[in-house]
Amino acid sequence: MSSPFKGRPFTNRGFTLIEVMIVVVILSVLAALVVPRIMSRPGQARVVRAGQDIRAIEAALDLYRLDNFRYPSGEQGLAALVTKPTGTPAANNWNEDGYLKKLPKDPWGSPYRYRQPGQHGKFDLYTLGADGQEGGDGEDADIGNWTLE
Repeated sequence: MSSPFKGRPFTNRGFTLIEVMIVVVILSVLAALVVPRIMSRPGQARVVRAGQDIRAIEAALDLYRLDNFRYPSGEQGLAALVTKPTGTPAANNWNEDGYLKKLPKDPWGSPYRYRQPGQHGKFDLYTLGADGQEGGDGEDADIGNWTLE
């Protein structure tokens, strides 16, 4: 069969139905193997995300301390990272751009908790975990800056 373009032979450049079906089967097999492994660990993914959030908030607290020579008080809380705090101690060198754009929620939808002075160090920054209760173990354990490696 000749091509409508003079001097060029006719070539079929599409995929056959068999080739398309083989690709679909391969993708289906891969999805069947990979998706259950990913979906079976949502609790572990939440714990990892909480640890990352805590480290980011901890870095913002350290920047706050560098500017103001101390951490926000327990009463000022984490809100001092977003808006200039009032009360004592005064934040005379507070960064006008803030230290965080907004306070993140933990992976379970609750605010992170801040305690200063801390029971475990200079301050405690933590989430109550999946159960929303103090203490616990396993997936229900509190996740705090003192529990992270």
